[in-house]
Amino acid sequence: MSAEAERKTETIPQWKREEIDSIVEFLETYGSIGIVDITGIPSRQLQDMRRELHGTAALRVSRNTLIVRALENVDGLEDLVEHVEGQIGLIGTNDNPFGLYQQLEASKTPAPINAGEVTPNDIVIPEGDTGVDPGPFVGELQTVGANARIDGGSIKVVEDSTVLSAGEEVSADLANVLSELGIEPKEVGLDLRGVFSEGVLFSPEELDIDVDEYVADLQSASSAARNLSINAEYPTTRTAPAMLAKAAGEAKSVGLSAAIESPDLADDLVSKADAQVRALAAAIDDEEALPEELRGVEAAAPAAEPADDDDDADEDGDADAADESTEEDDAEDDADDGGDALGNMFG
Repeated sequence: MSAEAERKTETIPQWKREEIDSIVEFLETYGSIGIVDITGIPSRQLQDMRRELHGTAALRVSRNTLIVRALENVDGLEDLVEHVEGQIGLIGTNDNPFGLYQQLEASKTPAPINAGEVTPNDIVIPEGDTGVDPGPFVGELQTVGANARIDGGSIKVVEDSTVLSAGEEVSADLANVLSELGIEPKEVGLDLRGVFSEGVLFSPEELDIDVDEYVADLQSASSAARNLSINAEYPTTRTAPAMLAKAAGEAKSVGLSAAIESPDLADDLVSKADAQVRALAAAIDDEEALPEELRGVEAAAPAAEPADDDDDADEDGDADAADESTEEDDAEDDADDGGDALGNMFG
């Protein structure tokens, strides 16, 4: 028997069995299970993060080998094994994974970076007065790549200076300069590597969405669907009032165009006739062309223009103009419904 086979068949100590069972119980307690990177987080800060998560999520740290065994013992969680590398922890929640991701990102705090660490992002020393008196520090700034000089009794950085690019290692000189300036270029927090929820494995990129943009997209889709319903003449409880108002407006325009005598159209027909007489008189350019009884009399309010049967403006979102108040009320209802749906999605 090979040495590898012997290792696989050796007896697992009791304490490891108990730890694996405990991890399995943890995994089965929550609807969403994730792997988080805890590299470089001091123990004290890790405890603080645990307390902040209390009530919404739980963090469990153990040996990677035991975590792997536990994941392999729970159906569906085997795909998380690939994320078990380095310093990691398990995180469990009954909230949806999008809400978990947002919570973890919001809980991150700025922190100083030490010599020898790899910077996760570009390090920029901003333009401005450093508040440091003239001395050797101006040379230290210039050494790390900052455009600095002595001006007005202090050391100033004359322009934003990128002193290190993402993925590069921080030197001792740069670490000292950043410490002196109080610049904390990295964020400390729990980095989510992956989450398994309701049969789906989510990556951080899939969970990183702009909530405001998402809400705007939902509202835009709702408005487009409403206009489509109106233009397709497909009545629903939300579009029926606007469709009736639109139909009433179109019927009125037909009546005015055909000069149909009706109590509902009388005022508009008179206004239209008045406007036509005044326009004709103006075109003749004769002061006496306008009937004497209309001279010096203010023109009547203009009548509504007849609707163009081929007008496709509604297809661009103007179908609701027939009843603005109804549109506003429905839009508010749609926004409220969208907010409720997002509330459920983002916890």
